[in-house]
Amino acid sequence: MQERTEISTLGEFGLIDHLTKNNETKNSSTIVSVGDDAAVIDHYGRQTVVTTDLLVEGIHFDLMYTPLKHLGYKSVIVNISDIYAMNATPTQIVISIAISNKFSVEALDEFYEGVYAACNRYNVDLVGGDTTTSQKGFIISVTAIGEVAPDKYVKRDGAKVNDLVCVSGDLGGAFLGLTILEREKKIFEETGAQPDLENQAYIVGRLLKPEARKDVIEYFAEHNIVPTSMMDISDGLSSEMLHICKQSNVGCVLYEDKLPLNEDSKEFAYKLELDPTACALSGGEDYELLFTINQADHEKIDKNNGFSIIGYITEAANGKTFITRGGNKHPLIAQGWNPLK
Repeated sequence: MQERTEISTLGEFGLIDHLTKNNETKNSSTIVSVGDDAAVIDHYGRQTVVTTDLLVEGIHFDLMYTPLKHLGYKSVIVNISDIYAMNATPTQIVISIAISNKFSVEALDEFYEGVYAACNRYNVDLVGGDTTTSQKGFIISVTAIGEVAPDKYVKRDGAKVNDLVCVSGDLGGAFLGLTILEREKKIFEETGAQPDLENQAYIVGRLLKPEARKDVIEYFAEHNIVPTSMMDISDGLSSEMLHICKQSNVGCVLYEDKLPLNEDSKEFAYKLELDPTACALSGGEDYELLFTINQADHEKIDKNNGFSIIGYITEAANGKTFITRGGNKHPLIAQGWNPLK
């Protein structure tokens, strides 16, 4: 039986000391890290990008099928993905947690193992945070900080008419991963049967252990590409595309036959009697990058098979259109996940 150390035996500061005892600084921009009243960061003339995200047990994650190590990893990824979406480089994170007494020190060690794994992979420093008690469940707040050259950051409001609409990777896998995990959870609760994930490691991994697209930002820098607008796909492609259109005051045309779908995802969607296109348009948590580029950069994007050109930007008056494989035109509508519903 695994040893269980009650958090109360350490106290708040003792717990923080325990969780950060092996914390190492990787970035020269981190001047003061964990252990003081605040961190000190100097980005040496580059501009600072800041984002924050809140993850709540029962709303954003389910511990019945989410390993704590994966949760720690994903908590970092969903934040640094937003930094990459600004065409910036993440450098530091601050993480705060609220925990109920059902969690032991060993459980938090597992969670932080995932946090540090993500920090190491993406060369990010953990520079602070807080811990407190929760009446129920687990609450995680992460703030990510990054840096970018003054003329290189990318917002949502820069898309121009005739720009190409592009996306990295493939879409819909995380939604399908959630679908199979929720199905197996329900079966387990009703019958006690052991989960059968049908060897769907790819789509389950897309949900439980996503990656941020550091490689995309590196490709942009290497090929001197600055997108005109960009977002990460957390709430679904259609939802994010409509955000860009609204902020940029433009319309768009997207093509069904251009959407990037993983073959495993597609086959499993059909098996579940789901439309793979709907999963790609409305499924969230893929953490791919949706971006628009000037047509002059077409060749640079086209020669990288990790990108898909899925449409183009139009005048706002032309609306937002989705063209099916059969050539039928439909208004693009957002059916992505809304955390406030």
